[in-house]
Amino acid sequence: MTVRFDILRREKAESMPYRQVIEYTTDDPNATVATALTALNETVGLTDVEGRPVERIMWECSCLQKKCGACAMRINGLPRLACDTKLKDCGPTIQLEPLKKFPPVADLIVNRDVLHDNLKALKVWLEDEAEPDERATDIAYEASRCLQCGCCLEVCPNFLPDFLGGKGQFAGTAAMPPLARLIAELPREKKRELEKTYRKRFYEGCGKSLACRNICPAGIDIERLLVNSNAMAVWKRLLKK
Repeated sequence: MTVRFDILRREKAESMPYRQVIEYTTDDPNATVATALTALNETVGLTDVEGRPVERIMWECSCLQKKCGACAMRINGLPRLACDTKLKDCGPTIQLEPLKKFPPVADLIVNRDVLHDNLKALKVWLEDEAEPDERATDIAYEASRCLQCGCCLEVCPNFLPDFLGGKGQFAGTAAMPPLARLIAELPREKKRELEKTYRKRFYEGCGKSLACRNICPAGIDIERLLVNSNAMAVWKRLLKK
């Protein structure tokens, strides 16, 4: 099997991007985009289809087992994990681009600090020991599978980061699973501030388009978490007034 990678490249953040088309051949029917990028970077004297030398392709990876989210990128226009995308499912030409909702760093690498900055701003951690509600175990487990890869933010029509001119408080779906987990598990008296944060930083900014529902690499049931968290943090509070 031979495919052509059409890669959007840039040497560093301030460099002008350019496209480079590189051929890759493999006998492995289960080869992934990650497999191909690794092999291309190991090829000595690699050239593109025009005969130009190919500098090392910059991309991120860690576990290569669909558990860390580091290799997220746009593949044929959709945010996906390189380690979970098989070449045979992509067609003869595969476009690779960095995620667009995050500042570029080099080639397919972006700066995803906003994901962690939002979690710190939302304070999604326990201040002291808490005894989880056994009735919320399944919700907590579902929320814990979030990879913080950023794919959901890439397709969200409501999330606009600061570097693209966004000035809102909306933290995006990536921030919702950690919030949902604590809202489901903590006793009422310990989650009042968390519920206020949820309403301000997520509920009030989410347009409920659910574009994130089918793009999540981990297959998290976003709609279920959303319904449960809205019920606990928003509707129960309003009904009590």
